[in-house]
Amino acid sequence: MFQRLGRTSLSHSRVMGTWGGSWGGSWFLGWFLGPGMVPGVVPGTWGGSWDGSWDLGWFLGWFLVPGVVPGSWGGSWDLGWFLGPGVVPGVVPGSWDGSWGGSWDLGWFLVPGVVPGSWGGSWVLQGCLETVLLSSSLNLLSYISTVCWTLLNVKSASDVPAVQRSRHRIDPDAIPSPIQVIEDDKVKTTEPFTTGVRGQAPPLVTTHFQVKDQGNASPRFVRCTAYNMPCTADMAKQSQVPLAAVIKPLGTLPPDESPPYLVDHGEGGPIRCNRCKAYMCPYMQFMEGGRRFQCGFCSCVTEVPPHYFQHLDHTGKRVDYYERPELSLGSYEFLATVDYCKNNKLPQPPAFIFLIDVSYNAVKSGMVAIVCQELKTLLDHLPRENPEADSPVRVGFVTYNKVLHFYNVKSSLAQPQMLVVSDVSDTFVPLLDGFLVNVKESRLVIESLLDQIPEMFAETRETETVFGPVVQAGLEALKVKAVCVPHLSAHRRSSWKTEKQGGQEALFQPQISFYNSLAKDCVAQGCCVDLFLFPNQYVDMATLGVVPVSTGGSVYKYTYFQAETDKEQFLNDLRRDVQKLIGFDAVMRVRTSTGIRATDFYGSFFMSNTTDVELAGLDCDKAVTVEFKHDDKLSEETGALMQCAVLYTSCSGQRRLRIHNMAVSCCSQLADLYRNCETDTIINYFAKYAFRGVLSNPTKAVRDTLVNQCAQILACYRKNCASPSSAGQLILPECMKLLPVYLNCVLKSDVLLPGADVSLDDRAYLRQLVSCMDVSESHVFFYPRLLPAMKLENGSLPVAIRDSEERLSKGGVYLLETGLRLFLWVGASVQQEVLLSIFGTSSFSQIDSSLVRGSQRSTLAETLAETLAIMLP
Repeated sequence: MFQRLGRTSLSHSRVMGTWGGSWGGSWFLGWFLGPGMVPGVVPGTWGGSWDGSWDLGWFLGWFLVPGVVPGSWGGSWDLGWFLGPGVVPGVVPGSWDGSWGGSWDLGWFLVPGVVPGSWGGSWVLQGCLETVLLSSSLNLLSYISTVCWTLLNVKSASDVPAVQRSRHRIDPDAIPSPIQVIEDDKVKTTEPFTTGVRGQAPPLVTTHFQVKDQGNASPRFVRCTAYNMPCTADMAKQSQVPLAAVIKPLGTLPPDESPPYLVDHGEGGPIRCNRCKAYMCPYMQFMEGGRRFQCGFCSCVTEVPPHYFQHLDHTGKRVDYYERPELSLGSYEFLATVDYCKNNKLPQPPAFIFLIDVSYNAVKSGMVAIVCQELKTLLDHLPRENPEADSPVRVGFVTYNKVLHFYNVKSSLAQPQMLVVSDVSDTFVPLLDGFLVNVKESRLVIESLLDQIPEMFAETRETETVFGPVVQAGLEALKVKAVCVPHLSAHRRSSWKTEKQGGQEALFQPQISFYNSLAKDCVAQGCCVDLFLFPNQYVDMATLGVVPVSTGGSVYKYTYFQAETDKEQFLNDLRRDVQKLIGFDAVMRVRTSTGIRATDFYGSFFMSNTTDVELAGLDCDKAVTVEFKHDDKLSEETGALMQCAVLYTSCSGQRRLRIHNMAVSCCSQLADLYRNCETDTIINYFAKYAFRGVLSNPTKAVRDTLVNQCAQILACYRKNCASPSSAGQLILPECMKLLPVYLNCVLKSDVLLPGADVSLDDRAYLRQLVSCMDVSESHVFFYPRLLPAMKLENGSLPVAIRDSEERLSKGGVYLLETGLRLFLWVGASVQQEVLLSIFGTSSFSQIDSSLVRGSQRSTLAETLAETLAIMLP
């Protein structure tokens, strides 16, 4: 007996059918669901033959309609769901014993679902995001994790373990793989990468390559989010692709690449445009036989000074084109004249003042003894331009707890002298002669002081320290190294109170104006502050970090410092901080060609106006992200130009200008824009934009902003650039196919989505840290590098694996690099021989996670040590 049921709007329906004969016709079951939840169960069993088709159609609005359709068949099954706004999960299990030679098309819009079963045909799972449905109710995280990809020709579900089928709705191997993209880029990259082609995107930051400067700045100095810039503001607004550049002015170069050349234009200083003041560069067009040049930025024509005149060849280039770096290279330096110095006075050689906390906690932890011992070695490695010459950097020393101790280490003294300033409300430097000294001249006195400091304060019981006054005391110096545990009760907020007050944006705001004023004074005096913190409790990192962040300095944080476990990390950080290339009293300005302008800046610096980025200190690790906006229409023929000029004082005391030039193409077609974008740089911009946004907005609002902009970028590409395809299929740009994956990493960062074990200080610290990262640092920070340690080979690193728990074998050992930390992950089923070779014990339970001692005779331990040496800077 067979019962056929037409459409119904019942609140509950159950249709059962059984038969034992043959069925050569069709069975139509249709439900129209009105408002409400209408579950339906349609079981069917039969023992005959089925040569027709079974059409089960559901029309779903805003509702959740689970359905179970068991049965076996040999024909075709067409299940189609039309989903309106919302998220509708569905489970459609099916099992059959017959043959399946057709296709099963399941299209879901933002619908996570599990469809187990076995078949011999193909399964097409397609996801689509339409612009018209963008709203606050959409959850792009679900979109990213479930429908941001198209899966074709998936294997039979019988080949997938049952546990895996129950946990995952899509095949993770079909998701765009960052590792595959990285490895593919390494294969297709040819060396050297020449910068002379306008609009050419460089290799990824994960690829090792050599750069040949042919008129545009090396990607080690400048990376752009888009190398094809939209011609109009409307086109930029439609695509929502951020237009920005990450600039690392003093970035280091590998040994096989030449550093920027130093150019001296004489007493008159560098040649510049009369109108926009852009510096001489490859984009200047000489005319009238070389007597005048036209600026590529503002088109103004300027007379060539007589001492700079040179004839032109038959192509219109100067005959000394290849002899002058400023005409043929993208990056170079000018020697500045006295006109570029404060008060028209050439600067003095810089100085480092080491401010050492000698309170009870610092002495007891062993930090004071460690610092003093290490400083004696570091004195031989102060920054210098010529490795063979002595460093011109002067040094001074101050110790402090609740009072300040200044030291006279003049070379003529037999022993250092201490001068105490007890009134910290009116701080001053009690001596001028003998405070800042040349290391070579006063070496014996300095070493005597560093030997005596741990002994002098060994019995101290003073627990209070001051931070603000000791920094104020160093304002006359050009560089301050502060090693301290600040304690300013009146100037700190309560962690408990802050958490209870609501308004998440207040967590990252400094609570008093004192440190803002102090930072402003430091910048005015060219005084950069690097802060080493050793907190055992909440210290209000958001407030204390204002000074180093605003002055271009760095913050290092060692929570619950223990000499046994943290000593090496601290010493490595201190060595790196003292020895790295650095410039002082820097000012950066970015000039652009007509049609665009720099509108916003992200990084560690201070700005007193809308154009000049002021950095009391600028080292080789600091990067500034610059955002651009349209103010006129751009031309495809001329492209867009930008010039970054950094005026700074070198370690030798010279006033210099570091110039970086970049030319990008312009396009009137969206397809050209999406073809030449760089995802890693876009993520760097998104992260800095979001991390600054939390200063004035709740984290949820910031996350939603990122989600919406990413959705609009991808929706615009599908609508305007992708070939016609199924409505349920998502199309990702080739150069942006990792954008959803990487953006998900940003959204899950501790700043935007903290876990229960992440403190307020940690969140503030990470926010400040990311603000000055370059593209390579932000890439590994948000998507760490995971290496299988069992596949290590001497002198080389194995291919990384994807960051997923499923990729970790219980019998394996893995290295995880985040850019800040290295983690060694050991599986619970690792062989005893491996444990013994790495940890010196054969028992997993006896591994001391804080102290790792490998066997000297172990090949694996030696290889692991070599690998760490390669990965560590």
